[in-house]
Amino acid sequence: MSYTSQEISPLQKERLNYQPKLAGVLAQGINNIRLNLNESTEAVADKEEIQKLFPQVYGKPIARFCQEGSELSNEQKNVGVILSGGQAPGGHNVIAGLFDALKTANPDNKLYGFLGGPSGIVEGEYIELTENKINEYRNTGGFDIIGSGRTKLETESQFKKALEVCKSLNIKAIVIIGGDDSNTNACLLAQWMAENNTGITVIGCPKTIDGDLKNDQIEISFGFDTATKTYAELIGNIQRDANSAKKYWHFIKLMGRSASHVALEVALQTQPNITLIGEEVEARKQSLDEIVEYIANIIALRAKKGKNFGVALIPEGLIEFIPEMKTMIASLNDILAHLEKNEDYQYLAQDKKYEMITSRLDEQSAKLFTSLPSSIKAQLLMDRDPHGNVQVSRIETEKLIIEMVRTKLNIWKSQGRYQGKFSDLAHFFGYEGRCAMPSNFDADYCYSLGYNAFALIQAGLTGYLSSIKNTTKPASEWVAGGVPLTMMMNMEKRHGEMKPVIKKALVELEGPVFKALEDNREKWAMNDCFVFPGSIQYFGPSSVCDITTITLQLEQEKQLVNV
Repeated sequence: MSYTSQEISPLQKERLNYQPKLAGVLAQGINNIRLNLNESTEAVADKEEIQKLFPQVYGKPIARFCQEGSELSNEQKNVGVILSGGQAPGGHNVIAGLFDALKTANPDNKLYGFLGGPSGIVEGEYIELTENKINEYRNTGGFDIIGSGRTKLETESQFKKALEVCKSLNIKAIVIIGGDDSNTNACLLAQWMAENNTGITVIGCPKTIDGDLKNDQIEISFGFDTATKTYAELIGNIQRDANSAKKYWHFIKLMGRSASHVALEVALQTQPNITLIGEEVEARKQSLDEIVEYIANIIALRAKKGKNFGVALIPEGLIEFIPEMKTMIASLNDILAHLEKNEDYQYLAQDKKYEMITSRLDEQSAKLFTSLPSSIKAQLLMDRDPHGNVQVSRIETEKLIIEMVRTKLNIWKSQGRYQGKFSDLAHFFGYEGRCAMPSNFDADYCYSLGYNAFALIQAGLTGYLSSIKNTTKPASEWVAGGVPLTMMMNMEKRHGEMKPVIKKALVELEGPVFKALEDNREKWAMNDCFVFPGSIQYFGPSSVCDITTITLQLEQEKQLVNV
């Protein structure tokens, strides 16, 4: 058959018809649920500073939706929605859930999608999201229904422009779907709208495949489930190939800049020979050379058994967890923040830039910077991300480690300590997982997050993050509610200044998830315990299709034990 650009796959046709399961009480319908407000809250750290910055939205109580409590408003409300930051599987279902709740509550309600991310609300670029439009994107991956962007909403002029646009469309609420920085901006916008008595509320939804936006109230960020299953399938395939060919060491860098949750989850799903965890490296103050020696030693020991092959997982943000590298990068961020304003610096040859930067680093950092390959130096000096930090995804950490491991093995070979063969292959799995068709879990979870977001709007709340809990249970037992964004905030240095941000959740080295890796590490290193997860399943028994991540299962088991 011949395909046109409008054709879709048979699987996508089936997924468009999938009806996501709603969380607990939400299944009764938006007009039949009630609000309960629990204990008041405070910031996770830097409480006085956060309260001073967010006086209108600070300290709000945790919200829960139940069968009894305060009734929700049913007045007509137009809502604007923004997709912010990098893509994550399930974003379209958040919008679908929001739309369905909105139209169920009042058919006259309208949903406007701001195009290209947060810039859309500032520049007045939008479309009305209709049922026909929504139906084209249900249960699909990507953010292409309205697009995304990384514009930061943080200035007075931006807020005023956003207000003008909202007034022109009679918008009474804004939903921002994003990660920690995007939801920090959501809180800034909520504060400004409240203090200026605009009557516009702001609700956030927790998105990031990195898995670092979570706490006691947010069990998992959407997209993490699908992304890790996608990577696990790819790595399982590579492990099968490695076990068949028996001649390559595969070094695989996995997305996850500020935390190693993705690498940890995928390791538990696939059981590779080597898994590096950034938080562990930092806690043990391991140097780059110590990491290289650890890897080389496993390679040498396996070679003695005639196994000149294996798989090593490396978190994307590893380089920033190595104490000596972290110190150097922090210095580079500050130095470049000043140098990039210097026109003379912009026109210098690369080697002259290296000289100027080296002269401004302390002795230890200068020595480390000088020792790095030119390719890594260049990657460290690339344009910073919107938060003023090095773009670690562009740093080929896996290739740096391969080069250093090869050098170490060659030295050992000359000393008679290593007699194996080392053939390497490098991979980076990032974008492969960001827009995958969402798993049943993410399809259900995201639909509930969006539906729940509108319930928070109808409750008149602002500065909240949509929260769905008890997610290892069937959806009928999920608990819906909201958590104040200020509850998750602390102060951090950005662009050389202290800024309020949602605190990232790092891998807990004393937690059950890391312990599961730690308990099996030696066995997986020497033996071929590879697991081959296969592709995400959408149809079949719930035990296969609706299974959650190992991370979530282990964390929930621990909470149940501690109750």
